[in-house]
Amino acid sequence: MMSTEDGPKIAILGGGIGGLAAAAFLREKGFDSDVYEQASALTEVGAGLVIAPNAARLLRRLGVLDRFVKRAVRMEIGWEFRRWENGAVLSAENLEEGCIRLYGEHTYTAHRADLLDALRSAVPERSVHLGRRCVAVEFEGDQAVLRFEDGERVRPDILIGADGVHSRVRGAVVGPTQARESGICAFRALVPAHQAPDFARRRAQTLWIGPDHHLVHYPVSGEDYVNLVAFAPAGADSVESWTATATVQELLDEFAGWDPRLVELIKSAETPGRWALLDREPLDRWNRGNATLLGDAAHPMFPFFAQGAAQAIEDGAVLALCLAADPDDPIAALSRYEELRRRRTARLQEVSHGRSHINHLPDGPEQQARDLQYSQADPLRENGWIYEYDPEVAVS
Repeated sequence: MMSTEDGPKIAILGGGIGGLAAAAFLREKGFDSDVYEQASALTEVGAGLVIAPNAARLLRRLGVLDRFVKRAVRMEIGWEFRRWENGAVLSAENLEEGCIRLYGEHTYTAHRADLLDALRSAVPERSVHLGRRCVAVEFEGDQAVLRFEDGERVRPDILIGADGVHSRVRGAVVGPTQARESGICAFRALVPAHQAPDFARRRAQTLWIGPDHHLVHYPVSGEDYVNLVAFAPAGADSVESWTATATVQELLDEFAGWDPRLVELIKSAETPGRWALLDREPLDRWNRGNATLLGDAAHPMFPFFAQGAAQAIEDGAVLALCLAADPDDPIAALSRYEELRRRRTARLQEVSHGRSHINHLPDGPEQQARDLQYSQADPLRENGWIYEYDPEVAVS
């Protein structure tokens, strides 16, 4: 093994949420790492996200929760399902009381940039290398080699692929993977809070559900904005991209005939982003030689359980714990990491996938049965397997 003076040479490809979480947890366990990010600045595209108790617990453990909550919004109400045509509330959960009682942490909503800032604060400046575009990941036996646009080659002892849904590392580790069209298109937008209707400014995570569509909204950025995420049938021009855009009118057209209050909210949106949701099966393996995968590179999932960022953070915590437990045999540590994480993330991929059908039922007997089930459910408790998870317990 080629090692630095103080430990293994660890390279993390990707400086998003997963990459920075991995670097932060590795540092907590005494490991240095180098994060290679192709962007020239650490700015996170996209808009809002949910930090449920399983992720909040880990931010606290890193010592960055206080920084995060300066701009995050603590949720009082969640799982608030509303009927598409009139806003009738089908169900709602008291998150303010329930999350602490059941899981010891609150649920927050935030702009992605604010979560990225909190994680970045736990990573030394010298560890983050911006403007480093990787053009190839190759293997020499079991040794991963990174080749960058400027011609530099990096041969780490451990390579962590945190380079997202279009991961180069995944391609090198498992070969080409096929993605199927899901038939679903997603929109995201921000509404300045002063332009938003009163109901949308509440500290609530609200889901409007109707035939072939649903829309989620909640406040972010210190309550300066309301985040919208909407789902509709995909058109031929939809692509899987964080940078493609639509128009407000296109989003309005998708929700024509819905409750006038929701239409008013959409009218106040800034330019929406738009991307196609592609359907991917869970991978059979994440590792090859001294390389492994993390976050969306390993387990891209539909956003219907709002766990994408949380699972990437969990990955980073478990990976650091495994390496700390077996520092002299990194390959064995990577194998244990994969074993501990693959089943859990595959289950989340599966349940997130199933939610797309349930939320988009046409009006009729099946929809009425769903609405009755929602009114009687306790999703905060029923999904305890998600929120009570603690990497230290899982690894012990």
